[in-house]
Amino acid sequence: MNPTLSIAVLLAVLQAAQCQTIRDLSACLLGQSLRVDCHFENKTSNPLTYEFSIIRDTRKRVINSNMNIPESTYRARSNITLHRNLIHLYLSSFTTSDEGLYICELKATNDYTGHQVKNITVIKDKLEKCAGISLLIQNTSWLLLLLLSLPLLQAVDFRLTQRLSPRPIPAWSPAEPSAQTSRPVPQTVLGPRMV
Repeated sequence: MNPTLSIAVLLAVLQAAQCQTIRDLSACLLGQSLRVDCHFENKTSNPLTYEFSIIRDTRKRVINSNMNIPESTYRARSNITLHRNLIHLYLSSFTTSDEGLYICELKATNDYTGHQVKNITVIKDKLEKCAGISLLIQNTSWLLLLLLSLPLLQAVDFRLTQRLSPRPIPAWSPAEPSAQTSRPVPQTVLGPRMV
């Protein structure tokens, strides 16, 4: 095989392995604002470009982007926050006139595999309220959550080991007839005790 062709194939495979992948797109109401969450898998350290847009009346309108210029009607009302594998779009004063097909588009710099695109239909009456627990999970490190839950895990484990551990069997000798009559015959516990 030609060495130049081999290098070109290798570079194409490496570029495909480094692309961004959008895993999920969801929307919810946060007070009077719309929040659109674009969860993605980050496979590269290259800078990320993004664009949130809406399709209404068969026309695409850019809401917020670092690739294109947003429309003036959305520029003052939209805000983006970027976390490790999550981009939030906040659209304030969300009304029924803002309903439509919302699109999240991502592209990593020097990624030649193309844009990653996912969309969701947003209708105000069908949106759920944003849950506070999801914000806690997304913004808190897993290590901190694990450390906070250790006392609970230890307490559950302690109760289970007490239930499942065998009880000590009292020692008695068959040579002592009084011991045989005064002590009950120990029984082996085969499973957990029911309390």
